[in-house]
Amino acid sequence: MNIFDKMHSGDLYFPGDETILKEQSLCLERLYDFNATRPSEMKKRGDMLREMFAEIGEGCYIEPPLHANFGGRHVHFGKNVYANFNLTLVDDTHIYVGDYTMLGPNVTLASAGHPIEPGLRQGGYQYNMPIRIGKNCWIGAGAVILPGITIGDDTVIGAGSVVTKDIPSGVVAVGNPCRVLRPVNEHDKKYYFKDRKIVL
Repeated sequence: MNIFDKMHSGDLYFPGDETILKEQSLCLERLYDFNATRPSEMKKRGDMLREMFAEIGEGCYIEPPLHANFGGRHVHFGKNVYANFNLTLVDDTHIYVGDYTMLGPNVTLASAGHPIEPGLRQGGYQYNMPIRIGKNCWIGAGAVILPGITIGDDTVIGAGSVVTKDIPSGVVAVGNPCRVLRPVNEHDKKYYFKDRKIVL
C-alpha cells in the first residue's frame, strides 16, 4: 500500500511524507489563486473549481475565501451546492456533499483526526475518515463536522453545532455534541421562521 492509499484507508500514517507534501503544495497553489479571484470573475472561479475538486456539479457556488488542506482535491460536490465565506475542508480524504445542500459561513468539514495516545501525536501521525452529507441539507454557520460522520438527506444542522455522531435524514439537530432536536414536520411547511408564514 503506497502512502496515498494509506491516506484513504483509515490507517495511521505520517502526513509529513515528502511525496504527500509535494502534491499538497501544488493543490494549495491553485487554492491561493482561487482565493485571489475578483468578484467579477465568476466564470474563472467555476473553471478553477472544476480543476481543483474531485467532482463538482453544475450550479455550485463557493464564496471565497475557501480553506482546504488539499485544495478540494478529495471533495465531491453534487449540483447546486452553496458554501458561504470561510468554508474549511480538511480534505485529507474524501468529503461528499449532496445536491442542493447549503453550508453557512465558517463551517468546518474535518476528515482528519489524530490519535489520543500522546506518543503517536508527538510522532505526527494522523488518520482520515470520509464525511458524507446528504442532499438538500442546511449546515448552519460555524458548525463542525468531525471525521467519519454521515448526515442524511433533508437535515438541518444548527449553527455552532459540533457533529460527533451520525445524524439521520429529515431532522433538525443542534448542539455540542449535536443531537436530534425534532423531525422536520408539518409546521415547517407553513412557517419558515418562528411565526412567519411561507408566502411565495
